[in-house]
Amino acid sequence: MLCYTRGIVDTKFYKDLEKINSRPEPFEFYTADDLWTDEHTSKKMLEFHLNGDVDLSSRNTAFLERSSEWIASHFGIGSETRIADFGCGPGHYTSRLAKYSDNVTGIDFSPRSIEYATDAATQQGLKIDYVNRNYLEYRSDKRFDLIIMIMCDFCALSPDQRSKLLGIFREHLDPGGSVLLDVYSLAAFDKRQEARSYDLNFMNGFWSDDKYYGFLNTFRYDTEKVFLDKYTIITESETRIVYNWLQYFSGESLAGEFEGSGFTIESYMGNVAGAPYDENSDEFAVIAKI
Repeated sequence: MLCYTRGIVDTKFYKDLEKINSRPEPFEFYTADDLWTDEHTSKKMLEFHLNGDVDLSSRNTAFLERSSEWIASHFGIGSETRIADFGCGPGHYTSRLAKYSDNVTGIDFSPRSIEYATDAATQQGLKIDYVNRNYLEYRSDKRFDLIIMIMCDFCALSPDQRSKLLGIFREHLDPGGSVLLDVYSLAAFDKRQEARSYDLNFMNGFWSDDKYYGFLNTFRYDTEKVFLDKYTIITESETRIVYNWLQYFSGESLAGEFEGSGFTIESYMGNVAGAPYDENSDEFAVIAKI
């Protein structure tokens, strides 16, 4: 026998559920600071950064070694080469490239990551200038021969933010210098679908030390080629919503954005370790010049 109870619906509860499952406009909200500067989640993100066996916040250690060696060789990095890593995290690339160059700058707005990177550089005797700042607000008298942005950070930005960032690149790139970055491809976009999930202490306590209920709504925007992972985290004392946007690119769409900011894409590659370009791969990388 099927038994059930029926009662009066709490309208606030219903509205809260509506809000959890609501679909925003593409890039309507931006909450990256909540992920990277929050005391608890920034600690968890750093743990992922430092796990060299997986590709989560950072590339795995084997790829980092291969990629750094390729970058040093391809761009002919020497002691005088001026390098900037936008979104450097705990310094995986800066620390490796500083073994070739005496002029390396790392920029990241996570205080925890910058603190770790600075301590690691001191312990290794490396001369690296670390800047704890949102790279969308970076301004300096420095000019660089090579600007890198790795782990598809470019994809997390809105069109306006990407345009602003390319302007910052252009402002700080020396004539003849290069920009190297990687992005997610349309092949990767085609593999993803909308989804919803929920759990107690969702993602094994990633979002809080306290007990919480976590909701993940993944939204697909076909026209814009964008996905959103919308996390709603509910503890006894607060509700947080974190929006993780990802833009996916074709070679043509990425070239259009670069050209609109005065750059020319010099070459396409499969990744930032110099693999051949493959349109069916989930990612690709580009080298651009002014």
